[in-house]
Amino acid sequence: MLMIMDTMLSLRVFCLVAEFKSFTGAAGRVNLSPAMVSKHVMHLEKRLGSRLLNRTSRSVTLTETGALYFSQTKQMLEGLDELEASIGNVTVAPRGTLKFSAPVWAASSGFVDLLAEYNQHYPDVSLDMDLSGRITNMVDEGFDLALRAMSSDRLDPGLVARPLATIEFRLMASPDYLNHAGRPQTIAGLNGHAMLRYNGISVSESIFFGSHNERLKVTVRNVLLSSNETLLHLAALRGMGMVFLPEWQVAEDLKAGRLELLFPETIGVSNTLHAVYPSRKYLSAKVRTFIDFLVLRSPQLF
Repeated sequence: MLMIMDTMLSLRVFCLVAEFKSFTGAAGRVNLSPAMVSKHVMHLEKRLGSRLLNRTSRSVTLTETGALYFSQTKQMLEGLDELEASIGNVTVAPRGTLKFSAPVWAASSGFVDLLAEYNQHYPDVSLDMDLSGRITNMVDEGFDLALRAMSSDRLDPGLVARPLATIEFRLMASPDYLNHAGRPQTIAGLNGHAMLRYNGISVSESIFFGSHNERLKVTVRNVLLSSNETLLHLAALRGMGMVFLPEWQVAEDLKAGRLELLFPETIGVSNTLHAVYPSRKYLSAKVRTFIDFLVLRSPQLF
């Protein structure tokens, strides 16, 4: 029994070392000496027969095995805490590091306001936000959740998607581009125009407008493909072509006349923003509160 208790403590200590990237930082959180923290990590490494940490005089980093072990151990401990709390009818205060990925457009003042508000409610949660724009392997890379504008039927096995808000994408271009390339008067007039496209959705040069019963095919020229929405936004401002972007994201540019909507009454693409997370019966308090907060506040932003 003593060994089980020691191992459980060692697991918690190891996770703190991985989060702080420091034996001293972890020691301060659990009131142990750095030497004792090191012994806990060595205890795990001896049990596993594998090195978990790379140690130098200046840094502590996870090995490949350590990164996988940390990801799985953190989820296990969080689930255990939630299970014990539910049995004891006790509320666990959200704490720790919440690692999540989001589209690049989340680096906006409106979304930062949401993060600041969440931080005021839950100051013991540190937010680790990835804005690379890539599709991550959530479990292997240790992500708690991801924000994705997608259809729920495209979900990978083992993941759960909770809808947050509907995002309307509108077709737009800069006045410079329209003055140079011509301002289309009909949807058919879009044929041949330069397009800036998000390559996470489609790279086809054919776009279909209208309902399933009456669809109009338009052939465009893809002049720039990118997974970075901010890059597409800037390229549109430079007059490189037309682009589909969320209207809320470019509200200031539309108001100032730097961008113009095209066929706003007839052309629009709706996408649902989801909070995606690994399927687990017991969500950690930090993940659960963050998702609940986004469900409440996201519709007001988008």
